[in-house]
Amino acid sequence: MRFLFFLFVAVVHLFSLGSGKAIYKSGVSQRTFQEIKEEIANYEDVAKAIINLAVYGKYQNRSYERLGLLVDTVGPRLSGSKNLEKAIQIMYQNLQQDGLENVHLEQVRIPHWERGEESAVMVVPRIHKLAILGLGGSIGTPPEGITAEVLVVASFVELQRRASEARGKIVVYNQPYTDYGKTVQYRERGAVEAAKVGAVASLIRSVASFSIYSPHTGHQGYQDGVPKIPTACITIEDAEMIVSSLKINNKYMKS
Repeated sequence: MRFLFFLFVAVVHLFSLGSGKAIYKSGVSQRTFQEIKEEIANYEDVAKAIINLAVYGKYQNRSYERLGLLVDTVGPRLSGSKNLEKAIQIMYQNLQQDGLENVHLEQVRIPHWERGEESAVMVVPRIHKLAILGLGGSIGTPPEGITAEVLVVASFVELQRRASEARGKIVVYNQPYTDYGKTVQYRERGAVEAAKVGAVASLIRSVASFSIYSPHTGHQGYQDGVPKIPTACITIEDAEMIVSSLKINNKYMKS
């Protein structure tokens, strides 16, 4: 698998609020969760008016139509891409036409990553080209690619148990789908956990409950102090096929 143009990944931290607890922020007075709830409740009439306008009024279906415009005429809108710039201009013009106040553009620095050419091939016991999609932010392989044995695991727990087997190998995650929130961790953390035990790359079974031989991509992140390794998603079908091949001791894959 070959990837091009990795720059950096942004990390967003989310903070949760507990009932009755104070919120701390430098330079801002402390307020309880209940006080914030009461203030929000004061905007109930305004919120209902906006909802009614969007759902039943002259703006009915407007959001859906504008989303369709972006999907059909602009396409994918990765951060830092020309398509994103085009989409921003379209929405800027739309909001101006809606008569909203203080509609303006600002310059910002954002992560930028572009997908390059990518491929993965099983070379033993037969030549089989896998359908793959590099995960967002993945680094690329060396120009000659990576050829290594594969180690298939069904969980992070199994990976830790078999850590001594992982060094120098391509780790393939064949995790069962339970629910999205739990299963997506393999896409988000798979490369990091594989790198911690010495793997040279990782392939993740697509996070989906159903497949028509279609890999599902998405975001993944690296961790400071842990080597960065290439990572991509493969189809459910290919993940199962690799498991079957390993049962008869056929180990090699070129990526």
